[in-house]
Amino acid sequence: MIASISGKVLSHDDESLVVDVGGVGLRVYSTREVCSQARAGEPIFLHTHLVVREDALTLFGFESEKERDFFLLLLGVNGIGPRIALATLSTLSIDAIRRAVLSEQPEVFSRVPGIGKKGAQRVFLHLQGRVGEGEAFAASSAPDIDAMVLEALTGLGYSVVEAQTAIQSLPKDAPEDVETRLMLALQFFS
Repeated sequence: MIASISGKVLSHDDESLVVDVGGVGLRVYSTREVCSQARAGEPIFLHTHLVVREDALTLFGFESEKERDFFLLLLGVNGIGPRIALATLSTLSIDAIRRAVLSEQPEVFSRVPGIGKKGAQRVFLHLQGRVGEGEAFAASSAPDIDAMVLEALTGLGYSVVEAQTAIQSLPKDAPEDVETRLMLALQFFS
């Protein structure tokens, strides 16, 4: 129904933004990465999906169409609603989701707050055959560098959610070596 929005950010918190679109402030729920990068007064463009319930119309926004497509794919899992689907995309990158499915590691999904062991198995089974290898997976079939950074951060006492948030905050052009990525992730906490 509403495929995208473009406007000026009025405010934001950890899970949503208020975007001024033609004088109307729309609350858009989004990933932690999008919310943390948003700045009041700056323009924003998001690909969206409108969830219609009996008692609410809820808009979810994403940086890319691929993210929105994965959100819709996750909504197809029995027992996974929009909030858990969004939490999955906030906790795990699309490449991490692909790797988990293609390397048959359903336990990766239990890192997501709100998904237990059985839910992780359901997500894994639903996504099998629905996520292609893609060039990103083929290029990163070596040991998962972000998984090593995650392990190092949790070893230092940070929770999995905190560590994932720090990893997701890394610049897209960050070097692909563990030490540099770990130092950049630690700067997130300072």
